[in-house]
Amino acid sequence: MSSEMLPVSLETPNVGREPGVSDGEEEGQKPGLDAGTEPVSKRQMKKLMKQKQWEEQRELRKEKRKEKRKRKKLERQSQLESGSDGSDRKRIRRDGVHSSLRLIIDCSFDDLMVLKDIKKLHKQIQRCYAENRRASHPVQFYLTSHGGQLKKNMNENDKGWVNWKDIHIKSEHYSELIKKEDLVYLTSDSPNVLKDLDESKAYVIGGLVDHNHHKGLTFKQASSYGIEHAQLPLADFVKMNSRKVLAVNHVFEIILEFLERRDWQEAFFTILPQRKGAVPAHTACENSPQDQQPRPEGWDSSSEGEHCRNDPDSPQKEEQDQQGSPVS
Repeated sequence: MSSEMLPVSLETPNVGREPGVSDGEEEGQKPGLDAGTEPVSKRQMKKLMKQKQWEEQRELRKEKRKEKRKRKKLERQSQLESGSDGSDRKRIRRDGVHSSLRLIIDCSFDDLMVLKDIKKLHKQIQRCYAENRRASHPVQFYLTSHGGQLKKNMNENDKGWVNWKDIHIKSEHYSELIKKEDLVYLTSDSPNVLKDLDESKAYVIGGLVDHNHHKGLTFKQASSYGIEHAQLPLADFVKMNSRKVLAVNHVFEIILEFLERRDWQEAFFTILPQRKGAVPAHTACENSPQDQQPRPEGWDSSSEGEHCRNDPDSPQKEEQDQQGSPVS
């Protein structure tokens, strides 16, 4: 047999092409993006606008990450110069002035949530625990009605929770642990607006991701138990271009921030995610007087994504992980 091999043709067959149609003509036959055969829905338009806003803010996010890295580098250098062992979190916690204010996450809605939402609540609780441990004025943190799906999920995915410190994890309902006259339920349906924090009180945050399926539930519960209720003064200080929905950790961190600064506006703008487009309420009113509306529902607390202020990989992920569901 001859060792010579026949040359292999590198030309690709003209499969599926109509006879007599050139490449240029074929391209011309493809429908253009501007053909507009189907109208763009409001939902699609909103998605495109969010994508555009995300792209426009890319440089701003990049600068913030750069500043954060620079700040951490300076902190590390400072630790080396002072001979610190680097255990910043523990040092801050030891030096912090503990507040007598009790902050409760009410986990009595376990049977109203699917596993996906239970996992979100778990992540939100983890964030609250971590922020309280490193806060300059840590609160007395309570987790009540702990059991069911939530406890099972924590046992499976976060076995270290049994060693958590500076937290009271109880299977009992908060009404069995705290005197009725000390309780204040934070709910957006309350007509009462919180002006200040009373550190002798115990404030309750509803640990519920319900996607608006159970509106008014926490308000009804507070009323049925005969306890005080109130909403954060969000509308007095902030105007947002998105839903007035805050996650459990948003509310928790806002309260921690207020205890340190004693300024609601500073607390709101330090904690609120950038995607909500928050601006000072008085500025919004001056710029758009025709847009003034009655007081919004204030805030809603719910469990959702883990890091509300971290920069996610994409706007879709941020929307999915961080969009809260109102606590009723």
